[in-house]
Amino acid sequence: MRVLCAFPEAMPSSNSRPPSCLAPVALFLALLLHLSLSSQAGDRRPLPVDRAPGLKEKTLILLDVSTKNPVRTVNENFLSLQLDPSIIHDGWLDFLSSKRLVTLARGLSPAFLRFGGKRTDFLQFQNLRNPAKSRGGLDIVRSDVALDKQKGCKIAQHPDVMLELQREKAAQMHLVLLKEQFSNTYSNLILTARSLDKLYNFADCSGLHLIFALNALRRNPNNSWNSSSALSLLKYSASKKYNISWELGNEPNNYRTMHGRAVNGSQLGKDYIQLKSLLQPIRIYSRASLYGPNIGRPRKNVIALLDGFMKVAGSTVDAVTWQHCYIDGRVVKVMDFLKTRLLDTLSDQIRKIQKVVNTYTPGKKIWLEGVVTTSAGGTNNLSDSYAAGFLWLNTLGMLANQGIDVVIRHSFFDHGYNHLVDQNFNPLPDYWLSLLYKRLIGPKVLAVHVAGLQRKPRPGRVIRDKLRIYAHCTNHHNHNYVRGSITLFIINLHRSRKKIKLAGTLRDKLVHQYLLQPYGQEGLKSKSVQLNGQPLVMVDDGTLPELKPRPLRAGRTLVIPPVTMGFYVVKNVNALACRYR
Repeated sequence: MRVLCAFPEAMPSSNSRPPSCLAPVALFLALLLHLSLSSQAGDRRPLPVDRAPGLKEKTLILLDVSTKNPVRTVNENFLSLQLDPSIIHDGWLDFLSSKRLVTLARGLSPAFLRFGGKRTDFLQFQNLRNPAKSRGGLDIVRSDVALDKQKGCKIAQHPDVMLELQREKAAQMHLVLLKEQFSNTYSNLILTARSLDKLYNFADCSGLHLIFALNALRRNPNNSWNSSSALSLLKYSASKKYNISWELGNEPNNYRTMHGRAVNGSQLGKDYIQLKSLLQPIRIYSRASLYGPNIGRPRKNVIALLDGFMKVAGSTVDAVTWQHCYIDGRVVKVMDFLKTRLLDTLSDQIRKIQKVVNTYTPGKKIWLEGVVTTSAGGTNNLSDSYAAGFLWLNTLGMLANQGIDVVIRHSFFDHGYNHLVDQNFNPLPDYWLSLLYKRLIGPKVLAVHVAGLQRKPRPGRVIRDKLRIYAHCTNHHNHNYVRGSITLFIINLHRSRKKIKLAGTLRDKLVHQYLLQPYGQEGLKSKSVQLNGQPLVMVDDGTLPELKPRPLRAGRTLVIPPVTMGFYVVKNVNALACRYR
């Protein structure tokens, strides 16, 4: 500043200006001098920018939950599983007695196990006395030696060499199955009585209730359903006293392209009434549940099919079912799983299905069956990675909030990359996510209230929420928490951490954190996960790891790391909605 004060004095007096006029010039020259000196010293730091008073760099989100009444109550088996009939084709059905697979499935019980998929309508039942002859060659089922009896279940330890041979066989069949899927042309499958025994044994040992989807494409000349094969299967199952629920067909809206013969909604409704008439004289199935029509994405033609079906057979089914696939598996990137626009596509489909169902049978239960993140069998290192969990967890939260009673995940275990368990019998990230959900989340859905969550919307632009928060009563079967506790599950799609302050009824309560993050160098593409910093792996073939929470002191702000998912149990809230079943 001394230089600036002396500068006017050095100028000729005849051209001098009032000192007040020189102030801006002096400031400008001082700034240039400062920048010049900083540059010579190697200082490349930006000039500090003054912030508006009171403006915080991070927005603190206030969160409260309505605890008096639940907004929804879903099925106890809300998160359920599916097995595709392709496991007959590639040989994995014969390994369902694996102790490791049964242990993993038990972790997700209670649940429904739907046996159905693209190959449902090419499945034929044969009660053969010697099923080995029908397959030809080595009967790989004979690997089931030294069966271990556990509560009447047949559990096997398969030799490593036989598992390796099966993996080689399955890898070869995987190419065949993908070719069928891309061409939409499927070969017939034979389900023997022995194979059905193995399927039911797996479901029963795992604490899962089997739902069997029957072939609906066996047609008479007048296009009515030919039930001869189905009747044979029903009689055999009844003779074994198998407790099974039933469906008929899979995605009937695709029958024209798959079989060259369309089945409209009205005819399909008549077929379901025919199936109901087959079940009623069979004592064990006279009150068996019946689900359908398992339509695909509700486009205009599919909605027309559903409308015709509900008009004829809406009162015949116990729940109305449909399927959903988020992404074309042939074109997918890891960032696709983080797009909020993609996460929200399901909401519109739910409303379309509910509108038709409530027109004919108000209050009828609706199920989402066969939900997958990516089509065409999925994408390796993406559909089976940590990144896919954002879609899966958001699906669970959104469906429960909008009143969908059950969601069935395709698939627990089969070919492709959309499954929960891989072909080495190792649980993938979505399995651990599902296990945490099962252990911590109860069927009662609670309303969430937040403040400070969204920025001010910009004109002409939709601001979509990248922080998703859902709340349920804590699972009453979890004896680590007393009734009245609440569990939050939170998805943070932001690239920055988010801070959440519990308010209202949740203020100053103890919280248990279950933060699920990717483990290893692959980041979002990782197939391994860590819980509160500890990698999750099975202890042995018969033991799942303990899911240990990280206790947070009462009143502490929840800090959600960027691009992560977590569960937070708020203890001892004594929520009225959660105190009773």
